[in-house]
Amino acid sequence: MPESACAIHVANLSKSYVVPEREAGLRASLRSLVQRKTRQVKAVEAISFAIEPGEVVGFLGPNGAGKTTTLKMLSGLLHPTAGDLQVLGYMPRRRERAFLRQIALVMGNRNQLQWDIPALDSFELNRAIYRIPEPEFVKTRDEFIELLDLADLVKKPVRNLSLGERMKVEIAGALLHRPRVLFLDEPTIGLDVTMQRRIRAFIGEYNRLHGATVLLTSHYMQDVEALCKRVIVIHHGKIMFDGPLSSLLGQFAAYKTIGVTLDDPTRDLALYGEVIGRVDGKVMLRVPKADTSAITARLLADLAVSDLTVEEPQIEDVIARVFAQEHPS
Repeated sequence: MPESACAIHVANLSKSYVVPEREAGLRASLRSLVQRKTRQVKAVEAISFAIEPGEVVGFLGPNGAGKTTTLKMLSGLLHPTAGDLQVLGYMPRRRERAFLRQIALVMGNRNQLQWDIPALDSFELNRAIYRIPEPEFVKTRDEFIELLDLADLVKKPVRNLSLGERMKVEIAGALLHRPRVLFLDEPTIGLDVTMQRRIRAFIGEYNRLHGATVLLTSHYMQDVEALCKRVIVIHHGKIMFDGPLSSLLGQFAAYKTIGVTLDDPTRDLALYGEVIGRVDGKVMLRVPKADTSAITARLLADLAVSDLTVEEPQIEDVIARVFAQEHPS
């Protein structure tokens, strides 16, 4: 895809830090005063990708993989050590007003609204900062209040809201200027299942209504499954996979899960596959993908089966297998 047509373009992007190090003890402390020893830590190492306008892309990796560092570089909060990046044709490090008006960075573990005043007042402050015309502001604010069910929350001081309630008003406040690009860093972290579902639905609706480009990090695979057709997997600062979510499953999942409910629940099924769990009388077997059909036929022929299901592995398991590999296959 031509660079100019991309919403986000990243080429050989790297970020390194120089950190001091010393041994424990008084002697080492004194020695470090005159001869400080340092080492270089590579947070992100020569990553490249491009994201089209309107795409919702999952950016996955374990803690310390380089996800948040990358989002901060894309939003201009950090300067890269090397490489090139553009967002909507802008160089983020310049932090130009026209650029900042078109992006939003939402971090699930950071508060951006004023703590001691109602969210409505913080919304007004954001309106002034982004110079949003009053009619447009009111329309967007009321739309978000309805979509996120905020009517009873926005009049309370932010400090009086629960974590889930606060996250909803934080997201609403961050998107009042209708950004074209969203960088979402764990937006559902720590929330209960119902609240996670509400946030996911809102992000999907915002993308549908406004055609926004979204780069999403999350440890909750339900977020990824619900919102993302494409995923980028990063580990130790390097990209290990970039492609459709379905291809990730196909490339790294060499097994399937067969769930079997028998008339005789005491039967041992270890001869048919690896028993990985039992749920409400159903035995879960992990079997090689290539052998799934044959094993299913054997189970039905040999045993009195009252129910049988064949499932793809959980995405959490697939991602864990990706992280366990030094290089993608």
